[in-house]
Amino acid sequence: MDSAAQEFQPRTFSIKLWPPSESTRLMLVERMTKNLSTESIFSHKYGLLGKEEAHENAETIEQLCFTSADEHFNKEPDGDGSSAVQLYAKETSKMMLEVLKKGPRTTGSEAPVADTSLEPGDTILDISGGKRAFIEADEAKELLSPLTIPGNSYKRICFSNRSFGVGAANVAGPILESVKNQLTEVDLSDFVAGRPEDEALDAMRIFSKALEGSVLTYLNISDNALGEKGVRAFGELLKSQENLEEFYVMNDGISEDAAKALSELIPSTEKLKVLHLYNNMTGDEGAVYVAEMVKRSPNLESFRCSATRIGSDGGVALSEALGTCTHLKKLDLRDNLFGLDAGIALSKTLPKLPDLVELYLSDLNLENEGTVAIVNALKQSAPQLEVLELAGNEITAKAAPALAECLTAMQSLKKLTLAENELKDDGAVIIAKSLEAGHTDLKELDVSTNMFQRAGARCFARAVANKPGFMQLNINGNFISDEGIDEVKDILKAGKNSLDVLGSLDENDPEGEPDDGDEEEDDEDAKDDDNEDGLDSKLQNVQVEDDD
Repeated sequence: MDSAAQEFQPRTFSIKLWPPSESTRLMLVERMTKNLSTESIFSHKYGLLGKEEAHENAETIEQLCFTSADEHFNKEPDGDGSSAVQLYAKETSKMMLEVLKKGPRTTGSEAPVADTSLEPGDTILDISGGKRAFIEADEAKELLSPLTIPGNSYKRICFSNRSFGVGAANVAGPILESVKNQLTEVDLSDFVAGRPEDEALDAMRIFSKALEGSVLTYLNISDNALGEKGVRAFGELLKSQENLEEFYVMNDGISEDAAKALSELIPSTEKLKVLHLYNNMTGDEGAVYVAEMVKRSPNLESFRCSATRIGSDGGVALSEALGTCTHLKKLDLRDNLFGLDAGIALSKTLPKLPDLVELYLSDLNLENEGTVAIVNALKQSAPQLEVLELAGNEITAKAAPALAECLTAMQSLKKLTLAENELKDDGAVIIAKSLEAGHTDLKELDVSTNMFQRAGARCFARAVANKPGFMQLNINGNFISDEGIDEVKDILKAGKNSLDVLGSLDENDPEGEPDDGDEEEDDEDAKDDDNEDGLDSKLQNVQVEDDD
């Protein structure tokens, strides 16, 4: 689970945290959309929302919570707004849970989602709600007492966000052992936070021993700062698992040695469909061991190995290994150091993935040559792609024709992200024209921070103005003149979509030129940025929370 929100640090000058800017409100909507549409213990309990439905709910939640918090602020206008921000964040968390409890929409033609939560009686014990807390022996006995009831039907447990010491683990161990044969899903993410290393490792060993031999399809051991020691502390549990379908090891300090331990300990990944290793320190050497796991996982449908410090050699090994995962639907390799060679290797693998629907390749140092190799492969092999992210890859206008040809073939595209590149007007015009015809399913287009001006902005506005159901155009962080902004607004108003689809323009520089350097901000601008930083720190970890 995400860490608790950071406390706002007072400054030497007066700061108003309320109201939030439009960009901050949009940021919160996107964060909630992700929470509502991403796999979690809550989605397993109540069902997973589609992205469009999640976005609609997120916008409604944000508007209601903003109104409530604004009313609260207006009753105490002399405050700094911190209490309004706290209310804003707390209410969004509560309302997200309420939305998830209702489950995803179904139509008369859709079959109901198969989920054990539809069976009579409780099948999940979730103690993760509320603030992170230390659990001692007495409280552990009380919290886990439902598992001691004869004939109980609990199949899924979530102990995330509660920190177990050795005393509490010793209480939990026998209880878990008594029900392990009926368990199918276990979430032990973030369950030893704040404990000394030796105590945390002992707690892991106790839980591991208690659950050894259970036949799990879902296991989450994320957010435990495992490292190699932690992975091996879970050894008995891991070695007994041959039926895992979903395995989450995110934000766990998975180094080369830890990745090696994972590869050695899990006897079979033959049935694995989901493997997420986000935010680790795996590096090139560790990527080799991850690649070995991937090779043994022919049924993978969702693989996330983003922000793991993997460079060229590891990227090549991983890209080649992914060629065995012919059922892959979602591939997320963002924020690594792949470079050209790994990009070329990935381009050779992509044609082997005919079911790919979502592809996240931002911040991989692909540059033009790597990008062109990848989009040329996608043009032939993945016309069904719905999400494509290529932000932060130093893509210039030289790569735009190849990218445009690829996009023309992708008529199922719903979200395209090309932010933080260097397209300028020449590249922007080419890309925009490739999106203008067709692409009736396109919902989101992010081309922010691409050095384009009035011409590029106009073309992107024309490209999306008449697309049914289009939701967000992000052209922020460019050099669009005031006249250009007016033209963009006129184009959108004249089309089938309203101005509501246009994202924030607070970082647009009307006076800027494509080759201009950054200008020094004045003191007042710095204060405004500090306001947003303080507010973002309050809202950046808004997540689904169960207050029951």
